[in-house]
Amino acid sequence: MKKMTKRIIPCLDTTLDEQGRAVVVKGIEFENLKYAGDPVELAMRYDAEGADELVFLDISASYEGRDTMISVVEKIAKQVSIPLCVGGGIKSLEDFEKVFDAGADKVGVNTAGVKNPELIKEAAARFGKRIVVAIDCKRKFEDAEGKMQVELEDGRSAWYDVVIYGGREYTGIDAILWAKQVQAFGAAEILLTSKDRDGTTDGYDVPITKAIAEAVDIPVIASGGAGNVEHIYKAFVNGADACLAASIFHYGTYTVGQIKDYLREKGIKL
Repeated sequence: MKKMTKRIIPCLDTTLDEQGRAVVVKGIEFENLKYAGDPVELAMRYDAEGADELVFLDISASYEGRDTMISVVEKIAKQVSIPLCVGGGIKSLEDFEKVFDAGADKVGVNTAGVKNPELIKEAAARFGKRIVVAIDCKRKFEDAEGKMQVELEDGRSAWYDVVIYGGREYTGIDAILWAKQVQAFGAAEILLTSKDRDGTTDGYDVPITKAIAEAVDIPVIASGGAGNVEHIYKAFVNGADACLAASIFHYGTYTVGQIKDYLREKGIKL
């Protein structure tokens, strides 16, 4: 069930550098990644600034076929007081268990859930309302037969293809239909990222955010493209229950408090 209040969620896209250290990075459309900071230090900063939740994504775990960075999750969980959602590299119920034991309040699954939908059902049955399904998607204009068409800002229509392995592989699965399915499987929330907008700071992909928010009853977290406070406001008034952002926080464009002050002035309940 969706809530009336909205949430601001900084995101820590984390990978391993050449020395094997965990680092937060940010790219554009999931590519050209640049260093953005230390995950534990950033987590502490956003907690102090008044973020509602944190999302820690081990963005290369699935592609590299390795486990999630449990030790980093443990360090973050010990330092913050707000809910922590962790995703990346989750392949089994045992992986969910390990991440929860490390201190996560919620666990997100993407690639493995697409490959094995039963995993979502089993996880929801065991862990209840702590399961978040991440849906990464990209606009497609061809092969549209049987797909849900979405009207874009320029009047054209497109459908949204679910992508996995950090945006590296297309599945041919319609994102709206998949959102309905994961809700039926027992997912508590959807973390929706538009690959087209990721890292662009051009604003969230409002058409797909609105379409999925209208298609499901569970909360939808908008992700990908936040560049200013107006973008966040626009996502909220178009159905998003929470807004996830990275670049605008990591590089000091705004603090969480500045964004919340703006939204309250615009009448958004936080």
